[in-house]
This record gives sequence, C-alpha cells and structure tokens, in this order.
Amino acid sequence: MHNVYILKTAYYERLNLKMEPIGDTTQGQRLINFRIFYLITQMVGITIIILMAAWISIYLGGFGWSAPAIEFNWHPLLMTIGMIYLFGNSITLYRSFRYARKKNLKISHATLFGVIMVLIILALIAVFNSHNLASPPIPNLYSLHSWIGLGAVIIFGCQWVAGFVSFLYPQIAGPNKMVYMPIHIYFGLLAFVLAIIAALLGITEKAIFHMGASAYSQLPNEAYIVNSIGALIVLFAGLIVFLTTNEGYRRIPLPEDAMLLIGHDDERHNLLSDASSSS
Repeated sequence: MHNVYILKTAYYERLNLKMEPIGDTTQGQRLINFRIFYLITQMVGITIIILMAAWISIYLGGFGWSAPAIEFNWHPLLMTIGMIYLFGNSITLYRSFRYARKKNLKISHATLFGVIMVLIILALIAVFNSHNLASPPIPNLYSLHSWIGLGAVIIFGCQWVAGFVSFLYPQIAGPNKMVYMPIHIYFGLLAFVLAIIAALLGITEKAIFHMGASAYSQLPNEAYIVNSIGALIVLFAGLIVFLTTNEGYRRIPLPEDAMLLIGHDDERHNLLSDASSSS
C-alpha cells in the first residue's frame, strides 16, 4: 500500500499535478459547477440534433435512400450526431465520469470513436451517392466545406488508430505515453474545431442552395431554424472547449491510473526509486 502511495506521488510529480486533500470544499464547488455546465452542454447538443432533424423533415423532404436528393439528407444529420454531439462527449468523457476506472474509460472512449466512425462512413456514402447518382452528376469535394470536413475526418481517423495503438493495444512504453498524451489531446481538439467549422459552412451552403440567396436574406422561417442550428453549434463547441481546457475541472487521477499510464514494471521501479531517493 505504501508503494502505491509513493508511485501515485511520483506520477503526480511527473505530470506536475497536485494531490488535493480529501474533502476539499473548493474542489467540491468546482465539481458542482462542472455538472451544471455539463448538463447545459447536453441540452444544447440534443437541441441541435432535434432542430437538424426538424429542418430536414419539414423543409428538405425528409429521409430515405431511394432518391439522391433525399439520400443526401442523411449526411447533415449523421455528421451532427457523430462529429459534433458524440465527438464532443468523447472529448469530455474522462472529466464527465471522473470516478470511473481509467481502463473502462479508455475502452468507452475508443468504442465511442468507433460508433462515430460508422456514422461518418454512412454520412459519406450518402453524400457521394447523392452527387454521383444525380442527373446530371454533381462534382465532389469542390467546396471549402468539403475540404475542411475531409481534413477533420482524416485527423479523427488517425486519432482513433493512434490512440488505440498507444493506450489500449498493443500500447507503447510508459514514458512515450506521457510524451504522446498532449499531442493526442491537441489533435483531438483540432479535429473537433475543424468539424464545427465544416458544419457551419455546410449548413450555410445547403441553406443558400435550397432557399436561394435572395430568399435567405429575407429571413423566412426556415432561415431562423438554420441560423439557430448554427448558433447552437457554436455554443456547444464553446462549452466543450471550456469544460475540456478548464484546469479546475481536471479529473483527479485515481491510484490505479499511474499503473495504466506507466504500464511497465521497469518504469514503475524507476518511479519508486526516484521517489524513495528524493524522500
């Protein structure tokens, strides 16, 4: 038990973390604030999905796979669910379930990424089919929306593979995990921000194509729905970034987290030796 405490202390020192006292009222208040902001974030995210589904059902002809124009409608809905709502939740997963075992959180994080990837594939099939099967065919990947969206998808896919290999199986050495972790976090946030930008561009593009620039400028009811979706997406992204980057909401590592991050007996031995020699 004493060795576990030493290992935990050394682990915190390596990551420049402080061991907060049990029953810290400041930490308790921070946790309450986090839960309030997290609840607001969930409400905003669900509202985005509902409004997106309503826009498509009422104004764009609904959903289906029989006609190219209707098949396209799966693209914005699936991307909204996957690359915005679920992706945002996967980023905050470790802070949202702060008392869960780290190994279970890793598995949940990777599984959530897998679900998002399935939604991405279906969304891409829908958009490419709607372009290629149209009469006449519509060019692919010509807009800024498609370029930024493709970049977000590529980074997301690389994140999933690199994270799985580094932290789940077969795993890299402990010191390398510590080096890679901030890189993994940075590119995760980058992919999320790119997805937000692509969504805003795509919504505006679709609104102008469907309503026409002249009608859009008159702010019909459809425009209010479209603009509300865009504004809520920005709000959702801001809340996710806030919850993720606020140091006061950082998940306090559990004792077993050190074992999972280090992952090798020789490195655990080095940590124990360093801690013992400095005490």
